[in-house]
Amino acid sequence: MPFFLFVVGVSISLVFKKVSSKPMATKKVMQRTIKLFLLGLLLQGGYFHGRHNLTYGVDVGKIRWMGVLQRISIGYLFAAMSEIWLVDSITVDSPMAFVKKYYIQWMVAFLFCTFYMCLLYGLYVPDWEFEVPSTNLFEHEFGTKIVNCGVRGSLEPPCNAVGLIDRFFLGEHHLYQHPVYRRTKHCSVNSPDYGPLPPNSPGWCLAPFDPEGILSSLMAAITCFLGLQFGHILVHFKGHMQRLCLWSVCSFIILITGYVFELLGVPLCKPLYTLSYMCITAGASGLALTIIFYIVDVKHFRKPTMILQWMGMNALIIYALAACDLFPAAIQGFYWGSPENNLVDDTESLFQVMLHSKKWGTLVFVIVEILFWGLVAGFLHLKGIYVRL
Repeated sequence: MPFFLFVVGVSISLVFKKVSSKPMATKKVMQRTIKLFLLGLLLQGGYFHGRHNLTYGVDVGKIRWMGVLQRISIGYLFAAMSEIWLVDSITVDSPMAFVKKYYIQWMVAFLFCTFYMCLLYGLYVPDWEFEVPSTNLFEHEFGTKIVNCGVRGSLEPPCNAVGLIDRFFLGEHHLYQHPVYRRTKHCSVNSPDYGPLPPNSPGWCLAPFDPEGILSSLMAAITCFLGLQFGHILVHFKGHMQRLCLWSVCSFIILITGYVFELLGVPLCKPLYTLSYMCITAGASGLALTIIFYIVDVKHFRKPTMILQWMGMNALIIYALAACDLFPAAIQGFYWGSPENNLVDDTESLFQVMLHSKKWGTLVFVIVEILFWGLVAGFLHLKGIYVRL
């Protein structure tokens, strides 16, 4: 996901490199943001139940407000608005002019990071409670559970400021109900995978937590902003070697900054989208962009990356059908005897048996699935079918 956010920022720099009417551009950005957010709400709010569940529908009192597309919409809004309103209208003819043109964007991004860090380490997290449903899969005692916190600056799963803000603004029932910390050794006998609760597991193992919450999405938007700056290099520097050198230097600086933050005590944590995680993933995304640009645009090896190009042309429909499990869930509707005996699960089981490994079989199944969707995207491209917001 960080790479997607990064690439969104790069594309924004190309789309808005010339803005004839700022109010009109703002209107278009707002419309696209709302569409993207609502689509994410439909796909990830709980209406579609995905694989292994042939039902659909969601209790509006428990709909999940945040998700991957919602996070992308927030990053897109932040980066696009900064590109429309926070860019000085000067001609870039020197490095100093480049800095003057975009320095306000950097200042705003720095303020966002400072605001995030102040909330993450400065908010006091009191004791809180949540409801364990009677239908929980772990056969855990249902009812009200109390989580003892009373701390400030904790980054542990039950007592961090990210969860506090989400519970306050979104509500406990509107958060993701299967958080990643259920895979920790405290909450799973199969850690680092999901599994049954170990004996004497803490009550917070069943508490909801949204990995795409409000505060973490604020930091994720900075990834989009960094991609925007890489796009500025693409716009203003025409030489391929110039672009490659600047991208490489910037990527390594961001990477090193992330590792320095980690050494200083800011852990690498995806659910909280910490500053170190943001820097390291953004730096890695910059290096990935540099390598792809070198292969495709400098060396002109386009055929090996053609499948990625096809998928990029129809990224939205591929994400909806594949990443949100709409197509696998639909295929599972056709089965023999029982819902578990269907084409999707049987294919995955076949790979696991052939490789004598559940993990490697699942990996091969995922690779085959990616190739399948790449071919679907290629077919759509051949027919001139593109789905956009």
